[in-house]
Amino acid sequence: MPIVLHVDDLLRERECTVRELADAVGISRVNMSHIKTGDIRALRLSTLDGICSFFDCQPGDVLEYIAEDDT
Repeated sequence: MPIVLHVDDLLRERECTVRELADAVGISRVNMSHIKTGDIRALRLSTLDGICSFFDCQPGDVLEYIAEDDT
């Protein structure tokens, strides 16, 4: 998938747990764990807003678009 999530990196850099982030955002730890591993097909804007608020960052710090090769 050309969209890469950097939640795992942000958690590691800021020494936070999935539980802390999930509680702050208001979603289950299981769902946050799926987001952390990138095992999702969609992300609610309200969840992205909560993640950005928790980390005090911009959406571009959480998401990255990587173009796929045309070959």
